[in-house]
Amino acid sequence: MAPAVVIGNGDMPEFEGRITIYVAVCVVIAAFGGLMFGYDIGISGGVTAMDDFLIKFFPAVFERKQHAHENNYCKYDNQYLQLFTSSLYLAALVASFVASKVCSKYGRKPTMQIASVFFLIGVALTAGGVNIEMVIIGRILLGCGVGFANQAVPLFLSELAPTKIRGALNISFQLFITIGILIANLVNYWASNIHPYGWRISLGLAGIPALVLCFGSFAICETPTSLIERNKVEKGKKILRKIRGVDNVDDEFKSIVHACEMARQVKQPFRKLMKPASRPPLVIAILLQVFQQFTGINAIMFYAPVLFQTVGFGSDAALLSSVITGAINVLSTFVSIYLVDKAGRKILLLEACVQMLLTQGIIGGILMKDLKATDSYLSHGEAVFVVILVCLFVMGFAWSWGPLGWLIPSETFPLETRTAGFAFAVSSNMLFTFIIAQAFLSMLCHMQAGIFFFFAAWIVVMGLFTWFLLPETKGVPVDSMVDKVWKQHWFWSRFMGGEEEVKVV
Repeated sequence: MAPAVVIGNGDMPEFEGRITIYVAVCVVIAAFGGLMFGYDIGISGGVTAMDDFLIKFFPAVFERKQHAHENNYCKYDNQYLQLFTSSLYLAALVASFVASKVCSKYGRKPTMQIASVFFLIGVALTAGGVNIEMVIIGRILLGCGVGFANQAVPLFLSELAPTKIRGALNISFQLFITIGILIANLVNYWASNIHPYGWRISLGLAGIPALVLCFGSFAICETPTSLIERNKVEKGKKILRKIRGVDNVDDEFKSIVHACEMARQVKQPFRKLMKPASRPPLVIAILLQVFQQFTGINAIMFYAPVLFQTVGFGSDAALLSSVITGAINVLSTFVSIYLVDKAGRKILLLEACVQMLLTQGIIGGILMKDLKATDSYLSHGEAVFVVILVCLFVMGFAWSWGPLGWLIPSETFPLETRTAGFAFAVSSNMLFTFIIAQAFLSMLCHMQAGIFFFFAAWIVVMGLFTWFLLPETKGVPVDSMVDKVWKQHWFWSRFMGGEEEVKVV
């Protein structure tokens, strides 16, 4: 059976309700799932740049880093070091499909609780690790937590929020991810001066957002949609009254019941997702995740401390530079929250492509000209300029491909395949995050400055894709996407004839 998801329709009258304190508390607690993910993204690169961590688990990398004639691009190239980061995302890929089933059968709230338990066990193993095997197993369990949280939290937020602020709350999930990255960078900057256990503190503090989610989840409710979907109709209506703060919720209640009845007609949503009529949103959802990773953003955020050390900053200065980029990441996400429903999706994506293309190209040019593999360093002025360019790159990503990579897949699938399609989006994101995380340091070693031109070439492809194949969805009710977007598009309309009208069960 396809899980039901109810998202506001702009052609319908507003349902009665107000923004209650209880909903605000529920949203903040649930969003700690995003903060968990963001903290891990930020913490990984900082820890792998700490000498104490390298001495403990990767002595060969430490020796190469200390070598008098070190290769500026290859000193961190080690498959096990990359596996430390990337194993989490491979585990999250698999876990997201399991989480989709758990989310449907048992609810959003238990799925978030399972995510926090996975994460807490993973934190204990990584922070208390005594050998590389223990640390890698811990990272895999962290990945299971990320997979479960990234599947459940966006659904929970969209189902709990009043219709009029649902779009902003969707991007708020990305906002909490960026806040997690910033906090991780601050922690790394502080912990890098604590020897020899600073890395254990950095990894161990990841347990705090997991604890908040774990214990906080006992204070929050299940979503009305999930309750009604699992035939707990009266309880669902009671919760709906509680979160809306009004007694008259009949219209919204009927809408949820109708959505659940429609979803129950589709017994195999993944099978229907393979039909031609489902191809446009599915292809776009997957390609958005591919492009999001091939901007090079996670390569920069994972290894920002390493990157800044490579261009000549010391260890502390490198981590401080990462804090600056993390702050810009957070602030720029607010730009997206403000503009996404005013300027539209496409203009934000296209502007960012130009901004990221220029910054990647200039960074690559500077490094290719002045940073050779051995016995060369950038001048202080050049290094500062590279950091500014990285900040401009992060700024462009944070108001475009970052939040919209999650928003667009959540609004373009029809109801009966929405959560199944979103599971593909989450798993695709994790797959390509894994590929980039596992390959980046080796690519940096072999391609050297050319790696930035590699990502720049992908940005050109992304821009062309956005211009020609990505429809604008601003102001289009989600339940009208097929008629108002896909059937009207010059390319995707060819997939929408006939077959989508056949009921698939």
